[in-house]
Amino acid sequence: MSKKEKKEKKVGMDENPELLEETKELEQDTKKNNEMLKLEEEIRTLTAENKTLQEKVKLAQADLVNYRKRKDEETQNALKYANQDIIKDLINTIDNFERALKNKDVSEEIKKYLSGFEMIYENLKSTLQSFGVTEINRVGEVFDPNQEQALLTECVEDKEDEVVLEVLLKGYKLKDRVIRPASVKINQK
Repeated sequence: MSKKEKKEKKVGMDENPELLEETKELEQDTKKNNEMLKLEEEIRTLTAENKTLQEKVKLAQADLVNYRKRKDEETQNALKYANQDIIKDLINTIDNFERALKNKDVSEEIKKYLSGFEMIYENLKSTLQSFGVTEINRVGEVFDPNQEQALLTECVEDKEDEVVLEVLLKGYKLKDRVIRPASVKINQK
């Protein structure tokens, strides 16, 4: 638009104040519409960011819950099996008591000592049982590699294959965990 046209348009508006007022209102409305569009775009952006952040918060909460569950389970297992190392050492002591008590061809004086050892042995066994220790004795049952280790084999015709014939060294469990597998002789045909 040339300067002359603008001047004529301005003169026309000056002569018509209503038209001038309408033009100003239209310009203000356009300005407001542009501001509204910018605000709507900002709202959409912030809503998308909010949704993303909410998802991240949910994931973080789920991770925290899973972490707590894992830690609680680890703590429970640590407490459940806390005595495992000392129990393993005591089992070796029990083995020694059993070897000493097997010898029955001794004098009367030594038998008196052995009766004291037998009381100590029984006391140790009952103490271990109170902590959840059980013997693995599966003579006559099918060999289980999770609870036993086969050291010897023998062929006995009237027994089934893979059946435990004899326990050579006792095995032990602490609650539901094998802390020492039984050493056994199994039937092998």
